Amino acid sequence: MYKKNFIKKVKVLKYFDQKQIGALPRIFISSFLVIFFFYSMPLIINFANNKNFEFQNNSKAVLAYTLNNGSSNLEKSNEILDEKDLLVDIFSLNDLETDTVRLDASTIKQLFEDTNYTLNDVRKKKLVKPVALTLLPNEIKMIENTKKRKDFFIQIVLPLILKENNNIKIDRKRLFNIINKSNNTDLEKKWLQKKYKQYGVTSRDLSTLKIRMDEIPVSLALAQAAKETGWGTSRFAQEGNALFGQWTWSGEGLKPKDSDKDEGHKVMKFNVLQASVRAYQRNLNTHSSYKEFRLERAKLRDKGKPLDSIVLSNYLDQYAETGNQYVEVLQKIIKQNNLKDFDDAKLLPSSIELESLI
Repeated sequence: MYKKNFIKKVKVLKYFDQKQIGALPRIFISSFLVIFFFYSMPLIINFANNKNFEFQNNSKAVLAYTLNNGSSNLEKSNEILDEKDLLVDIFSLNDLETDTVRLDASTIKQLFEDTNYTLNDVRKKKLVKPVALTLLPNEIKMIENTKKRKDFFIQIVLPLILKENNNIKIDRKRLFNIINKSNNTDLEKKWLQKKYKQYGVTSRDLSTLKIRMDEIPVSLALAQAAKETGWGTSRFAQEGNALFGQWTWSGEGLKPKDSDKDEGHKVMKFNVLQASVRAYQRNLNTHSSYKEFRLERAKLRDKGKPLDSIVLSNYLDQYAETGNQYVEVLQKIIKQNNLKDFDDAKLLPSSIELESLI
């Protein structure tokens, strides 16, 4: 580097000789150029080192619009959003209960018995009791019988998934009513602005909002929760209510044991299971990695077909680093456990009597 600087200085001096510039001005100008060069180089090098030119592979992250990676991760690269707008309702839900009591497995089983809540009954009648638990029991990993452990996990998670799908269904119905009207009220316009932010639609495009604001097939959500938590036994599920293994670079979370303490992602932590389900749905409905998933879902809607979890799972290869292998595992879980039986299940209205039991 010093050799190059010396050559540059010689060339500058030769240039001044050719122009017949006096000795004093030559010394002054040459000194100025050399000082400027050495002063500016550290600044240039520092800028290059601090500038993040790499795109982080955070397709799994719900808080994936992480403000740290230099990309909005939405369908349009020029869109800029506030992460809080996307997740404000999730944060508020997450903050509702911070002192939640963890029920043990035997208490939960008794609750299911008292409310006549069984999966066999759900498969026949397609009706689910609204038993909304906030935490997974620690003892779930001690249930040795695999089928009983799986059924117990499904019983806990199923009402939570149905509840979030119901919320989306209600919003979607309101959206279609607004679309079909020639004039909208101020209240409807405010609601639309809220939903644009919630679903990351900075273009204020109704067709984009319609594609994003849609349900996730129950069987698909169950399969992903089962895969990501080992049917409720993982550390992330037990300690952080993380049902879907979602990543974050900026939010509160649990560090994987084999990761660097100061670098890399964390698994997003939630105070209640319901917040984890909502965050998962928001992730699939807004993140750019799942754009093809949403487009295929919209095609099924346009054709009047049900949302097929096997078909849609093909577009979730970016959810995990294993890619297509991950998709194959999801499809295997769906088929082997007959999870499609729950796709058309309905959540019964809650009641004061039921809430007093929980």
